[in-house]
Amino acid sequence: TKYIQELIDWGTEFDRESGKLAFTKEAAHSRRRILHAHGDSTGKEIVRALVAKARQEKSIVLMPFANTESLIVQDERCVGVRFLDPILRAPREIFARGVILCTGGAGQLFLHTTNPSVATGDGMAMAYRAGAEMADMEFVQFHPTALSLDDAPRFLLSEAMRGEGGVLRNKQGERFMPRYDERLELAPRDIVSRSIVAEMRRTGTRFVYLDMTAMSEDFLKERFPKIYETCKFYNLNIATDLLPVSPASHYCMGGVRTDLHGRTSIKGLYGAGEVTCTGVHGANRLASNSLLEGLVFGARAGRAMAEDNSKFKVQILKSEPETSNLKLETSVATAVKKRVKRLMWERVGILRDAESLRRALGELEQISRANLGASSRNFVSVAMLVTRAALWREESRGGHFRTDFPQKDDENWRAHSIQKVGAEISTSETINF
Repeated sequence: TKYIQELIDWGTEFDRESGKLAFTKEAAHSRRRILHAHGDSTGKEIVRALVAKARQEKSIVLMPFANTESLIVQDERCVGVRFLDPILRAPREIFARGVILCTGGAGQLFLHTTNPSVATGDGMAMAYRAGAEMADMEFVQFHPTALSLDDAPRFLLSEAMRGEGGVLRNKQGERFMPRYDERLELAPRDIVSRSIVAEMRRTGTRFVYLDMTAMSEDFLKERFPKIYETCKFYNLNIATDLLPVSPASHYCMGGVRTDLHGRTSIKGLYGAGEVTCTGVHGANRLASNSLLEGLVFGARAGRAMAEDNSKFKVQILKSEPETSNLKLETSVATAVKKRVKRLMWERVGILRDAESLRRALGELEQISRANLGASSRNFVSVAMLVTRAALWREESRGGHFRTDFPQKDDENWRAHSIQKVGAEISTSETINF
């Protein structure tokens, strides 16, 4: 409540009904508790307000399009970052008393994703290479309803559409979720995604349909304006047409291991948001909880960094930069990432098994031995972290589903996976240090 009010004070315009904040319901939630802004543009509105606030602060220097390559660690402490200056087009270093990673997730690892092009896992890879512990990397969430058209990106059709009464149908027009779960379309995302995959296989199709036709066009235009206009661009009317959908990678529950105040296993390095794993999402995040996570842990990490390092004096020492072949990066990055994305989708996707995972890991190890640039190296590193953990966990839990181990096994596997450079996967009962 505190941080929501702070956002409102900073100018965030959440939707209201009769002057009061409006709430909606999404999958696996028991009641209406989710705020939204401009119908279906909540994230965009929050970012707008935060950026505007940051620009007002004289102590904040924004450097858009700076490409961070690695963390600077000296005497087991993170003291800065190396990056490519977008104006000088040259490598630079910034030294600081503390560094907070807010670099987002790694949805682009997969061929089909709802994530933006920048969600390539660079922050995770940089932290891992610097020596930070990584937790629960096997848990990847696939959103059930991404728009599935040959000539369109995998645009997210919000969970709230099903929360407002949308239903899923197969090619015969049959509502199929009663066959799979008593919670129907509002079952958790992993269950709905696997149900859609099962139905596509059963009916021999590449997608199913989201049906919103029980609602009026006026309501849908007001509640989902961005989705309405996007579908209209592709000649679909969400009030009258069945919308072709299929699952796509959406969110990483795993990430850089942090405590509940954003501290990583490296002194001076903090994190907030999807780049981290705090444990609050377990093995399967609930809809809309990631925005709350960003608000709460962003504030906590900032406060912890300021308090922990108030007496630390930065010593600007000559660091040893990592080798990075920029020319090579531009020539091979696209090909490498395309190969990895298809490999991850086909072998480390919604349904996993030991043989597919071993093949994927072997191919990723082969790719990693090439002379890769920074971006490609990061991409492959995170793919290997996900694949290695998925092969290690011989059970099914949350966003991780093994067809060869389809049941949850609390007796042997109720623990978090921990990965660190140069060490075998270990376990921990908690994420908090």
